[in-house]
Amino acid sequence: MSAASEGRPLLVFLNEVAGGRKLLAAVKERADAVPFVAVAAPQNQPAVGQLTGANELRDAARARVEVTMSILAEYGIDSVGEVMDPEPSLALDDAVRAHEPGEVLLSCAAGTRFGFTRKDLVAWAEGRFEPGVSVTHIPVRITDDSISWEKNHTLVVATQTIAAPDLVERLKERAAGHPHRFTIVCPRSEDVSEAEIVGDLASTLAELYRAEIDATGQPMSPDPFHAVQNAIEHYNIDEVLISTFAGETSRWLEDDLIGRVREITDKPVEHIEVGRPAAAVAAAVAEGEETS
Repeated sequence: MSAASEGRPLLVFLNEVAGGRKLLAAVKERADAVPFVAVAAPQNQPAVGQLTGANELRDAARARVEVTMSILAEYGIDSVGEVMDPEPSLALDDAVRAHEPGEVLLSCAAGTRFGFTRKDLVAWAEGRFEPGVSVTHIPVRITDDSISWEKNHTLVVATQTIAAPDLVERLKERAAGHPHRFTIVCPRSEDVSEAEIVGDLASTLAELYRAEIDATGQPMSPDPFHAVQNAIEHYNIDEVLISTFAGETSRWLEDDLIGRVREITDKPVEHIEVGRPAAAVAAAVAEGEETS
């Protein structure tokens, strides 16, 4: 961060995915020198898969913002957030005018283009805002990371279990044995509020970041098969982990989610059963809860 940027807000612009270890590190380096952090995202297609309706696009953008804000909160960094125009350039322009930041952390894939002329977003932002506002590109290297020989790229599918200590430990153990990158999708559920999903996902991502493990994730389509299908189509993955609570009824299992996923990929598909704290089990039994 330049000296001229200190004392002015920091804008985090999420074009494709929520959070990310590199983005978190950049925010942490700057947090003490800025009055506040603003997080913004355009209502565009997330990198995790294709969405069709305007409501889905808005929900996906809001989830990117909320998950990132929750991750920052895990590290004691307060922030404000908003969902912007679907066009990335207009969204970024509006966010800069609204918050008057000293620096923009632009989280997007290298070569991201927009508009009819297919302008490069990073180059456009640098030409538009510098030198008054510094633009720092935080690369999202989804394709590069997913085909790396040095890392296994694992798709994790979990909703109610996403913050289960057993699951988090198993992910950390896998990464300790061989470097991993985790992409986590959390299909929305009527049994769990989106606020709970966002908070639990952020907690898990923050725990993985503390262990220096690369991971991204966000809530997705309520249909778990559709969410997994989207992710498989848009990522080069090495394996799929589907997580449910052990010894409990699961709609995912009743609908044969594991078998259906195995039919659409030649990669290993593993079912992981995890436990949860006794208090949560007692509450679930009392409410007759079904889990996934």
